Amino acid sequence: MWGPNSYAWVLMQLATAQAGIILVSVNPAYQAMELEYALKKVGCKALAFPKQFKTQQYYHILKQICPELEKAQPGDLKSQRLPDLTTVISVDDPLPGTLLLDEVVASGGKEQHLAQLRYNQQFLSCHDPINIQFTSGTTGRPKGATLSHYNIVNNSNLIGERLRMHLKTPEESRMVVPSPLYHCLGSVGGTMVSMMYGATLILSSPTFDGKKALEAISKERGSLLYGTPTMFVDILNQPDFSSYDISAMLGGMIAGSPAPPELIRAIIDKLNMKELVVAYGTTENSPVTFMNFTEDTVEQKAESVGRIMPHTEAQIVNMKTGTLVELNTPGELCIRGYCVMLGYWGEPQKTKETIGQDKWYRTGDIAVMDKQGFCKIVGRSKDMIIRGGENIYPAELEDFFHTHPQVQEVQVVGVKDDRMGEEVCACIRLKKGEKTTEEEIKAFCKGKISHFKIPRYVVFVTNYPLTVSGKIQKFKLREQMEQHLNL
Repeated sequence: MWGPNSYAWVLMQLATAQAGIILVSVNPAYQAMELEYALKKVGCKALAFPKQFKTQQYYHILKQICPELEKAQPGDLKSQRLPDLTTVISVDDPLPGTLLLDEVVASGGKEQHLAQLRYNQQFLSCHDPINIQFTSGTTGRPKGATLSHYNIVNNSNLIGERLRMHLKTPEESRMVVPSPLYHCLGSVGGTMVSMMYGATLILSSPTFDGKKALEAISKERGSLLYGTPTMFVDILNQPDFSSYDISAMLGGMIAGSPAPPELIRAIIDKLNMKELVVAYGTTENSPVTFMNFTEDTVEQKAESVGRIMPHTEAQIVNMKTGTLVELNTPGELCIRGYCVMLGYWGEPQKTKETIGQDKWYRTGDIAVMDKQGFCKIVGRSKDMIIRGGENIYPAELEDFFHTHPQVQEVQVVGVKDDRMGEEVCACIRLKKGEKTTEEEIKAFCKGKISHFKIPRYVVFVTNYPLTVSGKIQKFKLREQMEQHLNL
């Protein structure tokens, strides 16, 4: 499926769950070269998409790769560059060489198709792959994380338990999900959880829009809200925020990247989300492995991503030696259990580099854990800044800068330096109408954080490079800053 949040995605998720088909979620921002890479990678046989999304003209993009499409018999495409692709389904408009989604759906009730479905069912296993999720590209070229029925059904069940979905009334189970459905937060945490627990799923807009999310909460009496930190920042900072009715709100989930404590407190207080949970996971882990309980204190939610999920193991190891670190000591977080992916599709070597023979999955995230089992993510191993031999964790500095009264959002990256190896660069987004200077920001740091953590560079920005799912692309931000600073 190629495109934004849509009925077609949910329909295909339900259909493929029983038909022995693997669903591949393709980023809607992909251009011709990226689309060709993804489709070739998985040997995609059928593709469904809307005619247009924002400025993306999907049919024209596909024709760049498959010029044969325009003259093909619907359902019988023969493409030189994509030989596996035979079926192209248009979601909304009849287009040359494509089948129309409504016609495909209507044909699915025929007796011969039901007989074929029943026949296929006897050969299915819960360990068969159901979904190939291309990682969202925060660290570089995406890889196809292959997930099984066993992975995502169990994970969604356990997410729902920790959200206490089994105790909620229908009125309390109205879930607003502005996250894209090709991403694990939307597809497993949102769609699958709502199906398993009979919750009402409210898709606020085809792509994320903070105003539309608030409108959905107000008009549809939304009680639960999902999102990444960036999404919640945009929702809270809508100029007409106070005009929306949020009286039905109870809680929800924030995930996708580290959330500063000040933002967590603002969500709980301003959005009335007392039962907010912070979740941590990766696409490769189906996705959630750490999560708060709804009854955890505000301080626990603000300072950690919660405790380990059931039937899941976690360990934090020294990145050089691979040995366990002491409590409250940073190291690489590793996960083992039912949730670990089957592997990267068609990339056995990359799979082997990530999942050891002992079945531990290396997340690449730097974490600390206390004696109560609460885990805090302090950064990515690739994002860790090594300045003159000192290890500096960006998440720690980002939390600190969020205590500055004029700062709305901040991202900290390491930029190259001939003498120190790397220097700290703080990329700061100020609150609307606020002004400050680089010198004032540095003065704010003195006496509060170690001298070597004080940023050498402070750059004021209006936005950050994002994936379509709302995650900050730090590798791109680092490149932008080095270019901006002429390094």
